[in-house]
Amino acid sequence: MLKSAYEKAFAKVNFGLNVLPKREDGFHNIESIFQTIDLYDELFVDIREDKQCIIECDALELPKKNTLTVSYEAFCEVAGLNVPGINVKLVKGIPSGGGLGGGSSDAAALVRALQKICGIKLSSFQLDYIANKTGSDVFFFMNCDDEGKGCALVSGRGEVVKNIIPRKDLFLLLIFPELSSSTKEAYALVDEYLMKKNKVKGPCLLQLEDVYNSNVKKWNFINTFTTVLSEKYKQIEAALSDLDKVGSEYVEMSGSGSTVYGVTTLEQQAINSFNLLADVWNCKIVRVV
Repeated sequence: MLKSAYEKAFAKVNFGLNVLPKREDGFHNIESIFQTIDLYDELFVDIREDKQCIIECDALELPKKNTLTVSYEAFCEVAGLNVPGINVKLVKGIPSGGGLGGGSSDAAALVRALQKICGIKLSSFQLDYIANKTGSDVFFFMNCDDEGKGCALVSGRGEVVKNIIPRKDLFLLLIFPELSSSTKEAYALVDEYLMKKNKVKGPCLLQLEDVYNSNVKKWNFINTFTTVLSEKYKQIEAALSDLDKVGSEYVEMSGSGSTVYGVTTLEQQAINSFNLLADVWNCKIVRVV
């Protein structure tokens, strides 16, 4: 058994996020492409004598029950062996609450670390069990490669994951508007919007991969959350507008927000856009991984 492990937990962006009306169980079906980007949290994991899972994070105060503690407990359930207690130092590189999947990626990264420490490899069924206990986006991260990188068509409430060949030619300029919008609020706004029989038209699930592989200038992905959140939070609307003005080939919001991004296939274009917007917005250039 190893005494320590290190993992990067990569962020994701959504290329399109079609949110369907609420199901009877309270969840929503979605249709989206998830892809990891070169923005990540870091997990330093060390074993301890007792059975506790202790999380240290200087960047933010985590609740006692969080995605890391839940995934640790679920791992202990399925591993079928004597799992040690752990100390986890979480170094944040992914903004919290930005629609980039940081907490979910952290959970999957911890499971990768625990497998290394315990010298085992969990089955897909076991990984899905942990994801089901932890959060809908965790299913995607559990289906990424051994480094936590991947690209997939995601549907159902997030549990239906079909890995696809990732593009490597995309550069994203991320803007992080200074606002706080919870996932709960975002879904409530979408529910209200859909109850009024409004529809956001975009490619269906079967078309998403073809759109993804097409010329970025022709992308017609939609994010249902963008419509409702940009109406309430003008910073989102302004950020999208500014990204468009500086020459992005496609602009959108990731997840339930509030991070917005502009896509280009030219690194120099991303750099030029950053130089134009860096004095106005908190922004960062990343590439897909």
